[in-house]
Amino acid sequence: MLTLEKFEEASEVVKQVAIETKLLYSEYFSNQTGNKVYLKPENMQLTGAYKIRGAYYKISTLTEEERAKGLITASAGNHAQGVAYAAKAFGVKAVIVMPTTTPLMKVERTKSYGAEVVLYGDVYDEACAHAYELADKEGYTFIHPFDDPAVATGQGTIAMEIVKELPLVDYILVPIGGGGLSTGVSTLAKMLNPNIKVIGVEPAGANCMQESLKNGKVTTLPSVNTIADGTAVKTPGEKIFPYIQKNLDDIITVSDDELIVAFLDVVENHKMVVENSGLLTVAALSHLDVKNKKIVSILSGGNMDIITMSSVVQFGLRQRDRIFTVSVLLPDKPGELVRIADLIAKEQANVIKLDHNQFVSTNRNVGVELRITVEAFGTEHKNRIFNKLKDMGCRPKLVNVMM
Repeated sequence: MLTLEKFEEASEVVKQVAIETKLLYSEYFSNQTGNKVYLKPENMQLTGAYKIRGAYYKISTLTEEERAKGLITASAGNHAQGVAYAAKAFGVKAVIVMPTTTPLMKVERTKSYGAEVVLYGDVYDEACAHAYELADKEGYTFIHPFDDPAVATGQGTIAMEIVKELPLVDYILVPIGGGGLSTGVSTLAKMLNPNIKVIGVEPAGANCMQESLKNGKVTTLPSVNTIADGTAVKTPGEKIFPYIQKNLDDIITVSDDELIVAFLDVVENHKMVVENSGLLTVAALSHLDVKNKKIVSILSGGNMDIITMSSVVQFGLRQRDRIFTVSVLLPDKPGELVRIADLIAKEQANVIKLDHNQFVSTNRNVGVELRITVEAFGTEHKNRIFNKLKDMGCRPKLVNVMM
């Protein structure tokens, strides 16, 4: 059972391994939304995510015998690192089952803390089922990533820090995968101040908690599809579900496209790398129909591999029309390329890439295709360049390609 006494105990225990992440006031998001927006940067934890709180507190509550058996868990990455680090701190063995789709960086980081990693299944739920099988076979003590009141209590220490630093907070936005973080945060927040609104945020392609609340019972999604791998969960926690029903005020879902834009906003305005699941609460800010409120967005983690980061940046720049590719047809004669380059230069845009194709037509006098990838300031700038090319008679067409 989640009690104020247990939350207070957990707050003291997790201080041994967790950083008390200070709120960051975001002038950018405050101006964008008409509220006072603060970020809770759990991506700055030693393991790159809040999960170290719940893992460490849970292990601290185990008996010596339970710890001596060795620990096992399943995780898409952040809980894995939390358990691996906490197990090392307690000097016990840890086995982590991770989906085969887990980014390599998360796998390697987990191993670096001394844990044994087993890759199994395409999603968390499959990895979790295999972890239970191994626990039964080998006698390991299972540490559930979210469906455990002690784990949720450890995660809820985030709410203690938020209210301590910002007593008059109006809204707390919390990411939801299986529900451990939202259980701990919403339960403690309501204990400390019933007027605080706690809003859960899920990926639109993995909204298991939203469906469960709608149906009034824990519901399993047939599949999940989201770039927010840390919250790609098909079934929320059974044990913690009643706390969610009682304490969570609402759930917002956001699309993958919104997460991509949120990544750019946080990198450019706060110089922080936050993983897609951690950006759910940032993307949700535009969905809140409130003004002049004090809002805290919990950034749950920052463990993003470089390849994913590169893809997200490229897609984000294209979504914002800060990079675009246009195809134009030119006569095959000297000076045409210079004419296009001069137009782009006068518009103060930057050419990133050129592809000159003389074989687009058998009649080269009719047209040679030139594909230009251009860096622009945004949609208005892009449209101006496109219209200038149109006025030149180049028959421009936008091309949806990655660099």
